[in-house]
Amino acid sequence: MNGTLTDVSGIRVGHYTDLEAATGCTVVLTPEGARASVDVRGAAPGTRETDLLQPGRLVDTVHAILLTGGSAFGLAAADGVMRWLEERGYGFDTGVARVPIVPAAVLFDLAVGRADVRPGPEAGYAACEAATTDPVPMGNVGAGTGATVGKLLGMRYAMKGGIGSASVRLANGVVVAALAAVNALGDVVDPATGSILAGTRKPVVGGFLNTAAALRGHLGQTVLELMSGNTTLVVVATNARLDKASLLTLAGMAHDGLARAIRPVHTMLDGDTVFALSTGDAEGNLTAIGAAAADVVAEAIVQAVKRAEPLHGIPACTT
Repeated sequence: MNGTLTDVSGIRVGHYTDLEAATGCTVVLTPEGARASVDVRGAAPGTRETDLLQPGRLVDTVHAILLTGGSAFGLAAADGVMRWLEERGYGFDTGVARVPIVPAAVLFDLAVGRADVRPGPEAGYAACEAATTDPVPMGNVGAGTGATVGKLLGMRYAMKGGIGSASVRLANGVVVAALAAVNALGDVVDPATGSILAGTRKPVVGGFLNTAAALRGHLGQTVLELMSGNTTLVVVATNARLDKASLLTLAGMAHDGLARAIRPVHTMLDGDTVFALSTGDAEGNLTAIGAAAADVVAEAIVQAVKRAEPLHGIPACTT
């Protein structure tokens, strides 16, 4: 166990990172195919190929999941992931060609670094080339490169988000793991204590504003309409055998991890999305797996801000 998403068999993770432009993308490769579903709870998502992940749709496996910066422009990076997979013979067999299935979701990072540079097909391809089963690098990498949190007062008082990952092995040998790209409107908190790790900073006096509390006052009602471009993207995976209906339930339970570690979450200005993957045939109890998924998602979010570093003048967590 390395404590990250690659603890789940059949998964490789790769990043493409552009620190100068403060953007990038992260690919979760499952070339041999993984069962998948998705639960979108944020009101401002940017996604590709997510409808087919619902129960009852024809295709029941995916070959990669892409998380990317660049707002809607970044969805083009999925083309590079598809090309990489096609060149190696992976994809859904249509009889005349193999079509790789690559659902994707974006976060908004255009306000950091360069707004005119976004991940494209070359970035998606490069992320695939970098994918390994090694422990997942965290912090200012991949889709988390330009990620920020605590944006109630705008970017001037925000803090750095990033990529985080965590995993756990249950007593029966089932592995549950998560990877999160954290770019939330709200604050990231320690689930055990409720203390803010990274979030909206108070002007002049310093310290944390407490976004959730501020939203209950006149300040939140005044400035909230100015805020946009937030989203936390998650991939949760297990080696237990789950069908699409069970994976949809798993993704829903995993969202509890977002609620524990981000306050507020699932807002009208976030596009919070959780993908759920099943790569193996281990026997497991969905309730136990879902409970573990919420735990590792919360830990992945915490790790995302703890591993982040200052970038382009945006400070990072010092805990």
